[in-house]
Amino acid sequence: MPAIVLVGAQWGDEGKGKATDLMGSDVDYVVKFNGGNNAGHTIVIDGEKFALHLLPSGILTPTCIPVIGNGVVIDLAVLFQEIDGLEARGVDTSKLLVSANAHLIAPYNRTLDKVTERFLGSRRIGTTGRGIGPTYADKMSRTGIRVQDIFDEGILRQKVEAALDFKNQAFAKIYNRRAVSVEETVAELLSYADRLRPMVADTSRVLEEALDAGKNVLLEAGQATLLDVDHGTYPFVTSSNATAGGACTGSGIPPTRVSRVIAILKAYSTRVGEGPFPTELHDDMGEFLRKTGAEYGTTTGRPRRCGWVDTVVGRYATRINGVTDFVITKLDVLTGLEEVPVCVAYEIDGVRHDQMPVGQSDFHHAKPIYETLPGWWEDISACRRFEDLPPNAQAYVLRLEELIGARVSAIGVGPGREAIIERHPLL
Repeated sequence: MPAIVLVGAQWGDEGKGKATDLMGSDVDYVVKFNGGNNAGHTIVIDGEKFALHLLPSGILTPTCIPVIGNGVVIDLAVLFQEIDGLEARGVDTSKLLVSANAHLIAPYNRTLDKVTERFLGSRRIGTTGRGIGPTYADKMSRTGIRVQDIFDEGILRQKVEAALDFKNQAFAKIYNRRAVSVEETVAELLSYADRLRPMVADTSRVLEEALDAGKNVLLEAGQATLLDVDHGTYPFVTSSNATAGGACTGSGIPPTRVSRVIAILKAYSTRVGEGPFPTELHDDMGEFLRKTGAEYGTTTGRPRRCGWVDTVVGRYATRINGVTDFVITKLDVLTGLEEVPVCVAYEIDGVRHDQMPVGQSDFHHAKPIYETLPGWWEDISACRRFEDLPPNAQAYVLRLEELIGARVSAIGVGPGREAIIERHPLL
């Protein structure tokens, strides 16, 4: 059975959790393959809201096995806090598997993240300060701490000492901070070992055996295409590969096992943090989208920057990820607008660009070229078939489908688990 990849098509917060949850009852494994607790999914079930940060969305589906893959960086305090919160609400988390090769966010990485952002001042990236970037930096410089290391105190101590030899020099001499204790760091990480041990597995092998047995495996991205460290709006990106290619390296599944890539596209655009955003609105309409769409970060609570949908970004996501199906979310937020602008191209120094510009400076100076579509006034939250949507809402979806270059297979019309229209099966 082939694997399916689920990615965000914009700057994150598109509603990937809702799409994962939609397929949850038909999926045997849901794998988080990148990122950490710097992003989150909000899922509403029977009017009850669940905010997930480190855990895969499949954790809310009893028949599904949730997996944290090797490409994820894990803050163990956050992981167990999230598990305890779900257990207190009656959610069974006992099936969770964690890759032995996933990297751990050490306390000194959280500190480094925060002081570095302050040090950068106006050049800051807009990170969440949760240690994600420094942990990935340690991973790439081969000084990181992996899940398996906390089961061998000798190895763990050696790695912490090696990391702090340099970092404590930086804390003292650059950031004017006190040194971080090796003993306290080792003790904190070791304190989680006994509870974590039963969850740890060779998840790459587990997933391979599941696929060989005909099981459905869904690979779920954190963040989104324009935040990918290689293919996003660098340097205002995350520190991992949030595109479809990252699903293979972050889970240990080879690309030959992937048959479908589903991308989530919000019916308008949002972004959190710094960086270019061509369709951003700084007026009452931007505030309308923020308030109506409840556009505040699941993890940070920060208000999201809001703007019209950008189909140049949508086409780019289709190309970079090899998207086969799109899910459009939050179409209901646009209800009540007389007209709905759609960005179809950019104008850069007097020249029209129908595709993403190569240069970072060009993208910073891109001005949206809009096509305006008629809006609708009807409440669409109860619609469950495409034909139930008002004609103008149907026309909006069909125009987006044409512009982004891949079929729209599902449409979100409200926050609830059931508030979705499925035009084509996602599995």
